Amino acid sequence: MNLQEEHRQFKFSPIVIGIPLYFVLFLWIVFWIEGNYELYFAKYGLFPRTFKGLRGILLSPFIHGGIKHLSNNSIPLFVLMTSLFYFYRKIALKILILGTLFTGLLTWIIARPSYHIGASGIVYLLFSFVFFSGIIRKYYRLIAVSLIVIFLYGSMIWYILPVKEEISWEGHLSGFLVGFVLAIFFRNYGPKSFKYDWEVSSIPENSGLLEEDGVEDKYWIVDEEE
Repeated sequence: MNLQEEHRQFKFSPIVIGIPLYFVLFLWIVFWIEGNYELYFAKYGLFPRTFKGLRGILLSPFIHGGIKHLSNNSIPLFVLMTSLFYFYRKIALKILILGTLFTGLLTWIIARPSYHIGASGIVYLLFSFVFFSGIIRKYYRLIAVSLIVIFLYGSMIWYILPVKEEISWEGHLSGFLVGFVLAIFFRNYGPKSFKYDWEVSSIPENSGLLEEDGVEDKYWIVDEEE
């Protein structure tokens, strides 16, 4: 595989930017509506171990306690969601939907009896999935993204621990754990490491590694679903 072929596989599409952009924009619209009309959406948040609180699994990611809360979530959410749709086009929605549901459910099970709101759980879900997926796959692009994410948002790892009472560390921890599990479960889907032409051609003919059905069948692994 050459660089030109690789570039064609990973070119951006409107979905890669569009879905993350519209998702973050929708969060700001909800926040504006709440503030402009003096509404109180926090009561629709996730409240642990109550039947009524189950609605927060779907609603809580769209509710934020203030502009700082929303701002802190918006940039990492956009960056990580864009990475998800860029590298995992065919399963990105599945990861996002399943991850959000299981993150909310786990938070509902383990969290303190209080209203839990915000998209932070999704941020930690995506952070964990992208990071561990890159490590598991040994795929250099994902590893690079993982390292960039750690560099930019490395301090966020501390917030899966109860360092501040007002922060829903249970939601962060739930997202982190669910992302890790999904990275393992979907390890055979999405991008995979591959060898370039020059790496394949450097294999000695008498090494016993090349078979009659061709080098490309043995060493070219492209971004396809199994």
